[in-house]
Amino acid sequence: MSESIHTILEELPQTSLTTHVLGALDWIVPGEWQNITTLQGMIESVTGETDGDLVQKIGEKTIQLYLDGEGYQRAVGLYRLVDSASTVAGAAAMANMVGSRFEILSFLQDVTPKPDTVQAIDAGVKFAAELACFCMTNGIPGDSVGDFVGALQSYGKEELMRIGAWVALDCVLPLGPDFLAKITESIQSVSEGELEDNRVFRFVADHLPGGIAEKKALIEQNIQSSGDFLTNMVESRGITQSGVLDRVREYIDIADDKLDAVAAAIDLSTNYFEHTGVQTVARRIVSRAYGEI
Repeated sequence: MSESIHTILEELPQTSLTTHVLGALDWIVPGEWQNITTLQGMIESVTGETDGDLVQKIGEKTIQLYLDGEGYQRAVGLYRLVDSASTVAGAAAMANMVGSRFEILSFLQDVTPKPDTVQAIDAGVKFAAELACFCMTNGIPGDSVGDFVGALQSYGKEELMRIGAWVALDCVLPLGPDFLAKITESIQSVSEGELEDNRVFRFVADHLPGGIAEKKALIEQNIQSSGDFLTNMVESRGITQSGVLDRVREYIDIADDKLDAVAAAIDLSTNYFEHTGVQTVARRIVSRAYGEI
């Protein structure tokens, strides 16, 4: 039997390097994200209900919907896979560190940044994973780019925090303000064989419809169709390389000034996609359960 959604939520750390990095990025989506790590907390956040009996009924319905819903389980699995594609030995230990500031451990001090092309492809594939998870949790075909782009306009809470973190950490920090052009160009120019060799793509590929050519086209279409939303987020919220670095440094001691190295170190030592992804799936199921009771 699949692990229960209430257990999955409770396994999320209340304090970790990931939560501190997300806290540092709160200025991008102020007040949207709370680190909810219990099903009761999620139910109260979604519904505003505090009556014990009703909360329990909603919780039981939520647990059943998750166990019966293959799409929900696959989405949680994919959010986990996206982050596991970037982890290295020792990163798990960092996830449980508690404190107001964290030092990047010695194995990350001299981390080798990814080439721009690899970073850009990774970012594009990660964003395609978000599309796939959206489709799975809403029970719609995996190539529903139009529905996804439309939904981005109403993204909030954990899902908006995740997109903000992706823009800041996977795009602007390592690639600069012209990240959209770099991602698009890299996806267009990469061969199908090179794409299949990409570590992040190998984790995501089975969740995207079609053959390798269709998957590649979908990744490109997803980025291009979401371009206006992403550009507006960067411009309206003032997301810059220096701004992201300064905010992250409020919580993390980083000696290196090379932005691509900093981005690589954060990528290797955080799991913000999994953390907020689990919360997003739980929120969507709770909302459905409340509506069905």
